[in-house]
Amino acid sequence: MSAPIATILIVEDDPDIRTLVADLLRREGFTVEGAESAVEMDAALARLRPDLFILDLMLPGEDGLSICRRIRAASTTPILMLTAKSDEIDRVVGLEMGADDYLAKPFGPRELLARVRALLRRSAIATLAAPTRRYAFDSFIIDLDARTLAEGGTGELTLTSAEFDLLACFVQRPRRVLTREQILDFTRGRSADPFDRTVDMLVSRLRRKLEAARPQGDFIRTVRNGGYLFTLAVRPAS
Repeated sequence: MSAPIATILIVEDDPDIRTLVADLLRREGFTVEGAESAVEMDAALARLRPDLFILDLMLPGEDGLSICRRIRAASTTPILMLTAKSDEIDRVVGLEMGADDYLAKPFGPRELLARVRALLRRSAIATLAAPTRRYAFDSFIIDLDARTLAEGGTGELTLTSAEFDLLACFVQRPRRVLTREQILDFTRGRSADPFDRTVDMLVSRLRRKLEAARPQGDFIRTVRNGGYLFTLAVRPAS
């Protein structure tokens, strides 16, 4: 039997959902830990380092939005949020706080597994041995395999998993207008919902971080009725 490919921490107060998700993931070979509150999550984090969080937003005590903010302040570990169908505002706030993806309840097992695998595939745990892919733009160096971004004057920048994937998408397709649908397909392997503003929020977050490091930079341009354009030339880095 092959070894588990990743450790997943589920923070969900509904015992039925927590057990259902945990059993599903274990059958797929993952190591799974469960917690019903922030207190139990902190206890779990004292003894393990998860590769992915599955986080419900409606929790007793410290809520999921607060937990999401706290996780993101300390690490870039992918976060998959579980939300109610009507919680659009919470989804938006959660993504702004650094969550990488969301899944509305009720959800099917195939969709959950697809989201989990996509997040892990984009994270460092899924990086395969390959020739180093390092690129330069402006004063930045991005390493697609090590998943790092450095700027000559400010050092390494901290990006979430979703922000890095977005930048990698732009860097590999510079000076080309990309629609929201194309960006979602390139970064997440799924089609865009007409009301899904995930891409817009990620672009805004990424743009702020790049401009904080290089205030005079003009990196990502919004193209009216088109999408987004990465404006800079990209070259292989030595």
